[in-house]
Amino acid sequence: QVQLVESGGGLVQAGGSLRLSCAASGNILSINAMGWYRQAPGKQRELVAAITSGGSTNYADSVKGRFTISRDNAKNTVYLQMNSLKSEDTAVYYCNVHYETAYAALRSWGQGTQVTVSS
Repeated sequence: QVQLVESGGGLVQAGGSLRLSCAASGNILSINAMGWYRQAPGKQRELVAAITSGGSTNYADSVKGRFTISRDNAKNTVYLQMNSLKSEDTAVYYCNVHYETAYAALRSWGQGTQVTVSS
């Protein structure tokens, strides 16, 4: 079982910044892709950004140039630096991790952290 602990959400004014963190712990042999998704009220969950174990990144078009995903492999932690925040970035943000144990390749979700951007 893997635990994902997210932090860093909150309330910020438009144009401001926030940094989300997600730390993974538990029965982990290795971590492959790590990412952030978000879900706004009444909308489907969508990919915001992802990063592979080798450091390759992928971003939603709506956040390119404003958000930066990074990871610290020694700490099993993924970060999302969010700059120039807009009201449409308001959502619950979820960490997602693809990892391997000695027996299986699995996927786990964080509990979610609320990001609210006021205009």
